[in-house]
Amino acid sequence: MESIKRAALAVLACSTSAVYAADTPFTPLEPLSAELELGVISITGNTESTAVKAKATVKQDFMAWKAKYQVDTLYKRGRNEGEVDTKTTAQKVFLSAQSDYKLSSNNTSIFVYGSYTDDRFSGYEYQNTVSVGYSARLFSDDSSFLDYSIGPGYSFSQTDEGEEDETSIVHVELQYEYEISSNATFQQSLSTEAALQDNKNTRSKSETSVSVQLRDNLSMKASYGITHNSQVLDDKKKTDGTTSIIFAYTF
Repeated sequence: MESIKRAALAVLACSTSAVYAADTPFTPLEPLSAELELGVISITGNTESTAVKAKATVKQDFMAWKAKYQVDTLYKRGRNEGEVDTKTTAQKVFLSAQSDYKLSSNNTSIFVYGSYTDDRFSGYEYQNTVSVGYSARLFSDDSSFLDYSIGPGYSFSQTDEGEEDETSIVHVELQYEYEISSNATFQQSLSTEAALQDNKNTRSKSETSVSVQLRDNLSMKASYGITHNSQVLDDKKKTDGTTSIIFAYTF
């Protein structure tokens, strides 16, 4: 059952783009763009730790469809004063894919979305989501825009003990971007996978960032991310926060 679900997630999230591409000879607007982010944080003194954060975002934009693929990872090891051995204290992997079929030239589309989360210290073996819905741009001007996506979906997960859970959700996502100056940009993203049952988990994420362009394709980004779960296992905390300063390369 688990392998079937994971296969279904991959098919739903990624196959739509291939179908569109195979059926219609689209003229590319921006066939492929990517942003690679990498940051390393090292702390010494009473507490010694090293954290590595890496993220890759790949986008495709054609006349009738567009797609976005994302990989986001965090790995941290450390030890407290008096301890000899270091140990892993954080290990997260997040994968997502979204394919949008454009309805008009006014930034409206229907989408298929899928995500996979593996957080070693959350108590879950995996947390997966699939959804379909409607995307549009609420407003835009010369320096900013606000996009949103909303639609029904399905979430399924498995704990480290093997207990499986499934629930219907509503997937909502907001993406705001503001160009502070010619070389500085502010971004704010919010998303939630709201469970339709009171006793099920609702997972929400937020990321706030400011990036400054250093060279043509190289920028430095300061960001703060939050992940919140309404239902947690054992003594786990409901909210995780990550502050990072990273370098980003676009091409």
